[in-house]
Amino acid sequence: MNLFTIIFISALALSIGVQWFLIHRHIRHVSANRNAVPDAFSDAITPEEHRKAADYTCDKSRFGLYEMLVAGVLLLIWTLGGGLQLLDSAVRASGLQEIFAGTLFILCFLAISALLDVPMSLYRAFGIEEKYGFNKMTLKLFFTDMMKSAVLGLLIGTPMILLVLWIMDNAGSLWWFYVWLTWLGFSILMMWAYPAFIAPFFNKFRPLENAELKQRIEALLERNGFANQGIFVMDGSARSTHGNAYFTGLGKNKRIVFFDTLLDELKHDEIEAVLAHELGHFKCNHIVKRITVLGTIFLLGLALLGWLIQNPWFFNGLGVENPSNYMALVLFVIVAPAFTFILQPLFSWISRQHEFEADDFAASQAQSVNLVHALVKLYKENANTLTPDPLYSAFHDSHPPAPIRIAHLNAGLA
Repeated sequence: MNLFTIIFISALALSIGVQWFLIHRHIRHVSANRNAVPDAFSDAITPEEHRKAADYTCDKSRFGLYEMLVAGVLLLIWTLGGGLQLLDSAVRASGLQEIFAGTLFILCFLAISALLDVPMSLYRAFGIEEKYGFNKMTLKLFFTDMMKSAVLGLLIGTPMILLVLWIMDNAGSLWWFYVWLTWLGFSILMMWAYPAFIAPFFNKFRPLENAELKQRIEALLERNGFANQGIFVMDGSARSTHGNAYFTGLGKNKRIVFFDTLLDELKHDEIEAVLAHELGHFKCNHIVKRITVLGTIFLLGLALLGWLIQNPWFFNGLGVENPSNYMALVLFVIVAPAFTFILQPLFSWISRQHEFEADDFAASQAQSVNLVHALVKLYKENANTLTPDPLYSAFHDSHPPAPIRIAHLNAGLA
């Protein structure tokens, strides 16, 4: 057996084993605290609501175990089971030039992977989310969204794949650097284009009509020098009762978007506080920092791939007989998570620090108590657990656990 095969199997087993342990630990911890509402939330969240959040969290976590196992089995089938090799043989039989054969191979792989995920996506929406009263999506809308995603994937993805494969074939030994530049430019372009051209393909957006709320928001933006292309309300209720708000876009093409479900749940001063938190991410340069970190990781990853692609053991160790640029890309993308999962706690920690900084900024722009009230309402309405397992949370949660986050804000009131 190829040494790299042994390394890959060991890394995958370790990844699944650690995550299995963490998820089971999380379920036990949430279940053990199911009947005890933390003191900081006892006035706003009833025992029944707390139990609902615990049950919802445990059901999602149990299904996460199933998804993880299925993903692991599919990864083994694609690699050591010969799935990618079989697909590659079928594509090569078409007689297409390698750059076009590679593009067809990648598109077929993505299409098959998306179809294999459909049953689990259906269960998430119409099983778990439906059970707890969150799902508002119809089967028609579900499959319409899926078809729209496929169309966009073809229109946007096909030229990008062709360009990347062309660079790999023609740019010499530093192809990985030029692919990185291409990815960086494409990512920035998508950030700019998403709010105006892509998001409306899936959701309906209308200008915020409430004059009083709009005035408060515009005053907040003006005193922080934040230019934008408008304040919009999105029909989030067409798919879910979960509420949210976000900034999107880049440069002068930035938009502020509220889910209609959020506006229905929060008071104006609470909405202003939530928006101030989102604005804090921009004012603290979190977007630039995240792009920098991701860009650096992607650059290092491509440099590593530039070395791996020259070694037959990389392909043979993963069940592939015929090395190619397009096969190397797919192998690297699907195998990398088994080796990089150990970095999750670092990324989660960085994200949680950004959330604290954004909360501090919000507290300087709107009263902390308003953000506290807003967060508690959102925790309740979204059935977020108030008692996550600390170790699981450190590994997986991009936001601080509710009690810690609320305590941090309340400390600013003292």
